[in-house]
Amino acid sequence: MFEWITGVVSEMGTLGVAVLMFLENIFPPIPSELVMPLAGFVAQREQLSFWEAVVAGSIGSLLGAVAWYRVAQVVGEKRLRAWVDRNGRWLTLSCADIDKAKGWFDRHGGVSVMIGRLIPGVRTFISVPAGFARMQPVPFVLYSAVGTVLWTTALAYAGRLLGGNHEKVGRYLDPVVWVLLSAFLVAYVVRLVRWRRSEG
Repeated sequence: MFEWITGVVSEMGTLGVAVLMFLENIFPPIPSELVMPLAGFVAQREQLSFWEAVVAGSIGSLLGAVAWYRVAQVVGEKRLRAWVDRNGRWLTLSCADIDKAKGWFDRHGGVSVMIGRLIPGVRTFISVPAGFARMQPVPFVLYSAVGTVLWTTALAYAGRLLGGNHEKVGRYLDPVVWVLLSAFLVAYVVRLVRWRRSEG
């Protein structure tokens, strides 16, 4: 699995990093905590530069944030909540997640968009209350960009630190990647099952 993920990044380069980070924002079970460290890891040992990986990851992540922001603006809170009640389980999204992000936004205002981008569990959905509140696009993008760049840089740097020992790291990190992906999958299935029981 380690070789497959790093292979995708190696083959597709910056486009692969951007696409994976975009999908991570749209489909939360894809974890940036795996994508960006591995992008940084590849950058250390191959032709992809560290800053190319950071920029690509930041652009992909920011596009995902803007997508949620626009959906919240266009659809509105009432209709989006109704859709989440019916279909949110497939994205592991619930109204409780929206409430959590909305609470952050209500307490901290626009700066919460920047801070929220650094917090797992909040970072994906902090764009939603900003869209509900019709936050101005320029401040939203600027706050989101700052938080996103900080997040992707930190994760990519963690992967870069491992890059100098890529042969040893690959051998030990492969089972770790499998364990993490398995944990995300189990959590996803458990959430689906609980959702179905709550509906029943």
